[in-house]
Amino acid sequence: MKTLLCLSLLSAQAFAVQIAMFRADVTPSVGAPLCGGLVKPAVGVSEPLLALGVVLLSDEKPVVLCAIDFCEIRGADHIHWREVLAKAAGTSAERVALHSLHQHNAPLVDNAVQKMLPEIGIIDAVATEKALAGVAASIAAALKAPQTVTHISTGEAKVLEVAGNRRVQVVNGKVGKMRGSSSKDETLRTLPEGLIDPMLKTVSFWNGETKLAALHYYATHPMSYYGDGIVSHDFAGIAREKRTQEDGVPHIYFTGCGGNIGAGKYNDGTPPMRPLLASRIHAAMVESEKEAKRVPLTKIAWRHVPVVLQPDPEFPEERMLKVLQNTEARASTRISTALRIGFIRHREPIPFTSLHLGDDVCLIHLPGESFVEYQLFAQQQRVGGFVCTASYGDGVTGYIPLEHSFEEGGYEPTQAYAAPDSEKMMKQTISDLLKP
Repeated sequence: MKTLLCLSLLSAQAFAVQIAMFRADVTPSVGAPLCGGLVKPAVGVSEPLLALGVVLLSDEKPVVLCAIDFCEIRGADHIHWREVLAKAAGTSAERVALHSLHQHNAPLVDNAVQKMLPEIGIIDAVATEKALAGVAASIAAALKAPQTVTHISTGEAKVLEVAGNRRVQVVNGKVGKMRGSSSKDETLRTLPEGLIDPMLKTVSFWNGETKLAALHYYATHPMSYYGDGIVSHDFAGIAREKRTQEDGVPHIYFTGCGGNIGAGKYNDGTPPMRPLLASRIHAAMVESEKEAKRVPLTKIAWRHVPVVLQPDPEFPEERMLKVLQNTEARASTRISTALRIGFIRHREPIPFTSLHLGDDVCLIHLPGESFVEYQLFAQQQRVGGFVCTASYGDGVTGYIPLEHSFEEGGYEPTQAYAAPDSEKMMKQTISDLLKP
């Protein structure tokens, strides 16, 4: 019996996790395209854009979790970024979870689309490559002084008056007028919140009694207003940075499955709303940690499922090319078309991954603008567990609605590049990633 006990203790002591936290400035210069050319180029900066993350070191290859204040990183560029960050961390690209927060006054990274439309500014390729090098350098520097992780804590809190479903006005099975990230339509704003995930979830890493870093997850489009050319990390970034300053440790925010979620019920798009929305996110961040449950971290596991989603057959490439080549069409129409063609041509598997911390905590990483239903579905796979969902990984998919969403209509299905039956693949992959 004593021998068995000693072996058990040795096994527990042999398991060791370290964490390295990194932070890099990725703010674009004046004149840089924002949101892939769909909004006004940068004319100034309200707050710096940041790439924030952690590297987890254990007896397996390192894991990188990175959240960046970009609109999207897509396709071949998402692969390239993960490869560069993986090299800096001494790991492989499939063990890098790279997620944009999806602010719109921020860069969209897609060199393939820029090549289709050389006359339109989609991306400042030199600047984004420089930004990537800066993130990689910050990872390399952080790895020189990793810290031991002994415990993790989890907590959640309800966010008050931020998120609302954008697809709440449904008449005879069809979506009508929609409220977006902001809305001045009082009729739309008085409609119910609709289906959302109201909870902000937090996972923190500790060394004994010392907190090292906190990860926050919440599902909504993170924009109060945009299109004025003023670069901003917007209300989610403001809340995140305030917590970092208060706490003295890094706080990192991931946007959940906010594809059909925005602040338009509560946000009229005026400048005073940005700090007000930030204060509501900040309050939930603080509350989520007040009653956090701290437990020893005894094991970690990483899962990776490469997925190929098929293009929507309703939009064949040949027809899309005619729209793209029509120089008399609006620039926004040609850009949106090029983004769709980019997905059709990009046949590399898209990474779906999950990180398991102990027996009950699961962080799952999804691509594109996934609908909130996928986040709620993920939580149902581990009833009694603590599941946090980051979306806006590889943005090449565009929106990822449910199959019946295409019958309902509305904006999102028009910007969904994968076939309607992708819902089945999405849910099966989520289930596989979250199996105990």
